[in-house]
Amino acid sequence: MVKIENLAFAYKKGFPLFQDFNCNIKAGERCSIIGPSGCGKTTLLYLLAGLRTPSSGSVSVSNDTTGNHKIQIGLILQDYGLLPWATAFQNVALGLKIKGGEQKATAETVYRWMKELGIDSVATHYPAELSGGQRQRVAIARTLVLHPALLLMDEPFASLDTLTREDLLDLTLSLWHKQASTMVLVTHNIEEAVYWGSQILVLGKAPNKKCMLINNAGSGIPDYRESQQFRSRCRELREQIENHARESLIGARI
Repeated sequence: MVKIENLAFAYKKGFPLFQDFNCNIKAGERCSIIGPSGCGKTTLLYLLAGLRTPSSGSVSVSNDTTGNHKIQIGLILQDYGLLPWATAFQNVALGLKIKGGEQKATAETVYRWMKELGIDSVATHYPAELSGGQRQRVAIARTLVLHPALLLMDEPFASLDTLTREDLLDLTLSLWHKQASTMVLVTHNIEEAVYWGSQILVLGKAPNKKCMLINNAGSGIPDYRESQQFRSRCRELREQIENHARESLIGARI
């Protein structure tokens, strides 16, 4: 689970993004994080990944409620982060190679995941030879070969066309059903957040002091996008984001 206690964070000489912020995400959930630009979505993801350190308070990630068991964390970024001089296979194998995995076992694992994600046919291609969707699948495969119990994604589909984005959203849902890992997705797209997240964390105008975590029954079902429930939830979420932003603004003035 993810446990955030009394979190405070600000960049040097910057306005605080979080103050006395508390929030828990249960193990095995799919959590969408959404909010206006500059509210701290990506920063919160980096805090979960351990790439940023809280000014005060704590962020702990574990596979149970005790907080005593460290887990493997995977991070997928919008810009893919692929090595341009390495083939798709070499990019996927990068993490395993760094960990010193046995060559044959590494190759078997890499090819298995590339086949699972439908990119085994481009294993010898370089990133410049791949489409945006294929590059993101390579980035996903590179993370999944390490079997992360917590998968963090920072707007990974934002630069892709609508059909490719929806296809990759469905892919991550399929992977979640197979692995039952905890997944967190930062997005600026309300429809994406509602379709994908079993929970939705709404952040408002910084500093964030209140955890607004919405349970989202129905998410992840293939025909959910076409349902009245989906459209209603999108409208409700839009209103809640606007209200939360207004409340944060009022609180900042007091």
